[in-house]
Amino acid sequence: MTTTGGAGAEVRVRRIYDPPGPDDGARVLVDRLWPRGVSKERADLREWCKDVSPSTALRRWYGHDPEKFAEFARRYRAELGAPGPAAALAGLRVLVREGPVTLLTAAKRADISEATVLQELLSESV
Repeated sequence: MTTTGGAGAEVRVRRIYDPPGPDDGARVLVDRLWPRGVSKERADLREWCKDVSPSTALRRWYGHDPEKFAEFARRYRAELGAPGPAAALAGLRVLVREGPVTLLTAAKRADISEATVLQELLSESV
């Protein structure tokens, strides 16, 4: 899944369980919890950005239920306005301006994950 923002910036979303690709650019894990069975070496991360992940309460409410995704995305965007998450999001925006970024998640369906919401936000703001 790839989205191109302004000035050629690319923001991708992939599962952390997929092997790193040559065009990944900066690989950033955006989950609050470290994914099971993935070593730090295999993850090949530039950063683990826990502060940009959804709150535990929101994550548990959502449970990756596709029917709740639209409401999850709305609530998550609201959470990203708080000082800690907003600062983390600003840091991701800087990375995107520097070159390609791949947002990584352990979710079984990356297309309905927080990484997809972040991808949309980052692509809108570049």
